[in-house]
Amino acid sequence: MPHTEAAPADLEKRVPVISKDILYPFILVTSLFALWGFANDITNPMVAAFKTIMLTSHFESSLVQFAFYGGYCVMAIPAALFIKRFTYKSGILLGLGLYALGALLFIPSSLMMAFWAFLISYFILTCGLSFLEVSANPYILSMGPEKNATRRLNFAQAFNPIGSLTGMFVAQQLILARLDPTPESDRQLLMQSAPDQFKSLQIHDLAILRGPYVAIGLIVLLFLITFLFSRLPKSKGEDTTRLDLGPTLKRLFANKKYLEGVIAQTFYVGVQIMCWTFIIQYAVHELGMSKAEAQGYNIIAMTIFCISRFICTYLLKYFSPGGLLLNLASGGLILILGTIFLQGMAGLYCLIAVSACMSLMFPTIYGIALKGLGDDAKLGAAGLIMAIGGGSIMPPLQASIMDLDTVNLGWLTLSSTRASFVLPLICFVVIAVFGFRTSRVHGHIYEEQ
Repeated sequence: MPHTEAAPADLEKRVPVISKDILYPFILVTSLFALWGFANDITNPMVAAFKTIMLTSHFESSLVQFAFYGGYCVMAIPAALFIKRFTYKSGILLGLGLYALGALLFIPSSLMMAFWAFLISYFILTCGLSFLEVSANPYILSMGPEKNATRRLNFAQAFNPIGSLTGMFVAQQLILARLDPTPESDRQLLMQSAPDQFKSLQIHDLAILRGPYVAIGLIVLLFLITFLFSRLPKSKGEDTTRLDLGPTLKRLFANKKYLEGVIAQTFYVGVQIMCWTFIIQYAVHELGMSKAEAQGYNIIAMTIFCISRFICTYLLKYFSPGGLLLNLASGGLILILGTIFLQGMAGLYCLIAVSACMSLMFPTIYGIALKGLGDDAKLGAAGLIMAIGGGSIMPPLQASIMDLDTVNLGWLTLSSTRASFVLPLICFVVIAVFGFRTSRVHGHIYEEQ
């Protein structure tokens, strides 16, 4: 593995990561990380669900991810400008409102039985998530000294997988396991020979799919009321509402570390969504599992991710963020090679194990890129949330490879499912390069800021 340089631990000695005076607002804002984790990971398995319910191709069903993560991308800059004009709390309230609205729109979408209506619902929901992430991530960073801000964000982000695990479990037990077991081939025949029977199947399945989204919409409304009546401390610079958009953008574009962070984040979100979305397809197509059984392996992957997040957060006390990121990306690259070239359960185990390497990446890239930006971090955070758009572009690209026949390399023939994981492989290469440049090229800048 690549060499990891030790970070100067004495910089953070006797400095609390979370001080007692901000403990309640910290807990409240940290709860948002679990909320958007739930939305992210109840949605990933829906790509497979919609493919069966709506009888779409892999590419068409992956448009769920295009709409979902497209909302993050489109709304990030407007969210940052809104927060700059108002406050982090205002951004959180608007984000919760849009989140609830998008989830509750699953009621008319399911009654209309229109795939495009669900895509709009997802888009609105994630416009809300964009507001939440643009608000919560830099707000957590600002809740204490900058020297331990990355550790503080990693700690808050450690609760994101708790929401993700809950979303995965709900997707498995309350949606996938309860869908009508009629296979896609038989549904195709019913659509042509008995359209009324096919329609009743769709009504049944869409009602099951709708329920958890409506429930989370109502829960989010309760969070909105809680935040509305809670007092959140203003961070440094929140009293300044001037936008200064031009000068801020000029400074950000001149900051190589920040720009490289945005690129790395784009590829990280892409690899995360591809690996977690297509675990189901890998298990179904390569091993003949049912979707509900395959989702069980997705839950194992998230459990590993959650445990690894806490372990890696602790390791940041002793290792530099860039060096640890380089090691983890190198490990992810090796495991993806196993996913591509190892058949059967061995390939699936490699794909599951990738989650251990991904656990620290989002908050670490985020913290590295924003470190030293001061008030520019509000707009800078928007660029990093826009990078979540990588999750809207890359899954459809991978799905289009899955729609192909086998891929012949000359010396080896790969199924299209296994061959499609070349895209996650490329993503890990990009992240590894950023980790290397952070620890070796930007290292002195990172430590001085």
